[in-house]
Amino acid sequence: MSVSIAIGIDIGGTYSKLVAISHEGTILSRSRLPTNDCPIQQWRPEILAEVVKVERELGGIEILGIACPGLVHRDGHSIAWMKGRLNFLEGLDWTQALGRRTRVPVINDAHAALKAEAWLGAGRGCRNVAMLTLGTGVGGAIMCDGRVITGSMGRAGHLGHITVNVAGPKDIVNTPGSLEVAIGECTLPKRSGGRFSATSELVEAHLRGDSDATELWQSSVRSLAAALVSIINAVDSERILLGGGIARAGSALFEPLKSFMDEYEWRPYGHAVEIVPAELGDEAGAIGSAKHAMECYDAG
Repeated sequence: MSVSIAIGIDIGGTYSKLVAISHEGTILSRSRLPTNDCPIQQWRPEILAEVVKVERELGGIEILGIACPGLVHRDGHSIAWMKGRLNFLEGLDWTQALGRRTRVPVINDAHAALKAEAWLGAGRGCRNVAMLTLGTGVGGAIMCDGRVITGSMGRAGHLGHITVNVAGPKDIVNTPGSLEVAIGECTLPKRSGGRFSATSELVEAHLRGDSDATELWQSSVRSLAAALVSIINAVDSERILLGGGIARAGSALFEPLKSFMDEYEWRPYGHAVEIVPAELGDEAGAIGSAKHAMECYDAG
């Protein structure tokens, strides 16, 4: 069995991503399998077959890790709390589900993504870094002194659920006026009075000079800046990574964001925190789960 290679699998509601990666960070195999929010019985055989295929190509692989949404059980081998999509994963023991001889560690998908970015992506060289994924919702993770923090029960890093408008409506975890409500694509139809269903449409209208779209987009970015300075003040990150579909807006996002950060950020000694795009895309969760599995294996 090879201990120089690990397999990481990121379980998503639409697709699951699988990578085989060396301890040095070289991706040796990658694949994508549909899950489509179906019960695991329908797609577990495909994942098992893909793992067998990769092992046949690369040799027996002892280390395998899983990333998925939800709060990880204290034993680190299952998801203890998962509501909404994929809720059937609650309590699933992945070691048994995949028929492995070596325990399969489980990590939250956002925590995994940051672990990957700190290893091979935009967070390289940082020991204090935070990451937000801006998409349908807003996810996040925080690394302090080289360790991704999970908190007392796995809630740490849920940065989409910090308040940026105390008078705003409650979000899915009852936070009033959260960042997710302010910028997440899930609330865009309501925020735009039904004009837009995708952030890309909003940004395109803004860039065409639509004043209403510009006002809405600027308000969203202003809320993001308020959240970022709060995160900086709380955990003193040296760099913040922005991933997800909204971050692909490029300069339409990063230029106004810089202006708001210039206005709001506390900058002792004139130091401004770097805010950069994440680099690893939707493979970050799989890479991070493999890295996490390596660390658990090395720790014994």
